Amino acid sequence: MKDGEITLSIDAFPPSKIAEQAEDIGVVKANLDFWTLLILAILAGSFIALGAVFCTTVTSGAEDTIYFGLGKLLGGLAFCLGLILVVLAGAELFTGNNLIIMAFVSGKTTARKLLRNWLIVYCGNFIGSLGTAYIMLLCGRYKFGHGVIWLNALTIGSAKCSKPFLDLLALGIMCNALVCLAIWLCMGARSATDKILSIIFPITAFVAAGFEHCVANMYFIPVALLVKHWSPPEFWDIISKTAADFPNLTWHNFLFVNLFPVTLGNIIGGSFLVGLVYWFAYRRKHGLSMRF
Repeated sequence: MKDGEITLSIDAFPPSKIAEQAEDIGVVKANLDFWTLLILAILAGSFIALGAVFCTTVTSGAEDTIYFGLGKLLGGLAFCLGLILVVLAGAELFTGNNLIIMAFVSGKTTARKLLRNWLIVYCGNFIGSLGTAYIMLLCGRYKFGHGVIWLNALTIGSAKCSKPFLDLLALGIMCNALVCLAIWLCMGARSATDKILSIIFPITAFVAAGFEHCVANMYFIPVALLVKHWSPPEFWDIISKTAADFPNLTWHNFLFVNLFPVTLGNIIGGSFLVGLVYWFAYRRKHGLSMRF
């Protein structure tokens, strides 16, 4: 580059540059005011819920063994809508914000600000997901496809409430490792198209593999619970089942059997397996300087 000339590049940023950007972005996120954080978090919860709505719809009726793998692939591609909206439209997602830990260990933000961000964003994501679930119930989707979509929602929600603690913990770890890798790739992307392509494969992989995402589950399980308790009698007549056929689908199991271990696993997968690993690889030479 000569004096006075500007060199433009369409190449992705290298990992070392992404690590530097991740720290700077973490500082900005940690210092956002309460209302901005909350509103953007509610949006993120709604966006992820929309991806879950899309996923539930396209996988309905795909329980047949012949189409099992294809259904998982299709569901994963559909679910990508959620993170694409979060990244491109702008929103605050708890699982992606696990990467703020890089700014913390470099001393660019404090533990208090880190935990404040996580708590506000987690609650906001919950509000957005629950609100979307309630709106979807009002849509009367039990009539679509002769009840197959709501039956799929019940099946998904019930299955998520029936897994052992360690299974859910491990599934949560693997999930957010992929989610944070998708965010990491987006930080290296130069255009909207690059960002979308960066999201598709990691997110499709986590959904197709059956990994567990806490914010997605804030929609998948509550919407199943709403369907179980608030659906009209005609819905149960259509699918030839009753609410008693889904005994594991309870609010207690949602919060304590599923959401707690999945959230813990997501924090481990995103913060430790991605954030701290990349910090150690590219930023440790700047020193460990945690501020509490």
